[in-house]
Amino acid sequence: MKMIQTATLGTAFAVLAGTTALADCGIGAGNVSIIGNDFPAIHAITDAAKACEVDGLTVTANLTKEHQTLNAPGMSGNPAEYSVAVVANSSIVALLNDGLIRPLDDLIAQYAPDLPSVNKVTVDGKVMAVAFMANAQHLFYRSDVLEAAGVAVPTTYEEVLAAAEAIRAAGIMEHPVALNTGAGWNLAEEFINMYMGTGGELFEAGTAMPTIENEQGVAALNMLKSLTEYSNPDFLTFDSNATQALWEAGDLALATMWGSRGAAVLDDEGSSSDIVSTTVLSAAPSFGGNATPATTLWWDGFAIASNVSDEDAAASFQAMMVGIGSDVVEANQDAAVWLNPSYLATPSSAGVIASAQAGAKPYPMLPYVGLMHSALGDNLAEFLQGSESAEQALADVTAAYITAAKEQGFVQ
Repeated sequence: MKMIQTATLGTAFAVLAGTTALADCGIGAGNVSIIGNDFPAIHAITDAAKACEVDGLTVTANLTKEHQTLNAPGMSGNPAEYSVAVVANSSIVALLNDGLIRPLDDLIAQYAPDLPSVNKVTVDGKVMAVAFMANAQHLFYRSDVLEAAGVAVPTTYEEVLAAAEAIRAAGIMEHPVALNTGAGWNLAEEFINMYMGTGGELFEAGTAMPTIENEQGVAALNMLKSLTEYSNPDFLTFDSNATQALWEAGDLALATMWGSRGAAVLDDEGSSSDIVSTTVLSAAPSFGGNATPATTLWWDGFAIASNVSDEDAAASFQAMMVGIGSDVVEANQDAAVWLNPSYLATPSSAGVIASAQAGAKPYPMLPYVGLMHSALGDNLAEFLQGSESAEQALADVTAAYITAAKEQGFVQ
């Protein structure tokens, strides 16, 4: 299966174009059931979709951080439990591989004929999802803390380490740094960010064979470990909710977090004005003398289940188009980097846009990348805890990945 994603995502970041809102819902009958992640932009979308409910049309949503483990089982029945999945570069792959989502070309032709190509996630010539926002992990920093420590804003991870040492030495914070290094998916993503920042490739070109056992892989792991030495000792539990909470409590000065957390960090809830007013979002740092930011670009979008009626599919598509329309974007400018002409850049989007403009690479959308992501998440914690070498950790990842890839026929 050939999956086309780089051009679509690259164009999305360059153009930031998108859909226009429907004048009114006018959907008719059907059942719309949405599964997706739990953050403000998705809530805004689903709230707008729910507002379309009339007699004969129901719209429900299950927004949870466990969405990636629930969407495939929930879309496997006939009829599917969920008619819509909010997906991203990685989570769409499993649904594609299992045939759980349908092509959207006919629905687009009927209900959104002017949808720009920037919003179309195309696989083998068919539109399989509609992208509505861009995302990336990047640097958040406290300008007041850096000033108190006498250091400039870091643009490389080597400079992040130097700034962290200065902050610690000045007695300002003992653990000024955090990344989403929770064992499992989050830790794997941090490695992929670092590794791709070296210019490394996860797989041999045109094959599913892994290529992480090299100097670049070791460098990525060593940088992660160096950063965690300035993190709280429970760094293997850190996910987005944890790092945001630490930031808002004033316990961090430097963090790598998702751009989609920017609005929540910069709002007037859960923190103090002193913290909010000195929080700045900037591009993801590079490291090792490379110019490429050590992060990956992501899109979020929606896909429609294969195993629902055509009536429910049509209702679901139309409800989601309302949800991502210009009216919603205009009312929620800070919630995301929207792929919509009504979107205006905000302080909360600065890091995502800067990372994209500096040449960050898209997260690979390949049928077997999920297996690599899982193998990384399962086999890197021991290295960060100091119980095995970087080389051994990478060998363990490769072995676990090869086993899984052979079971699924990607590797002979």
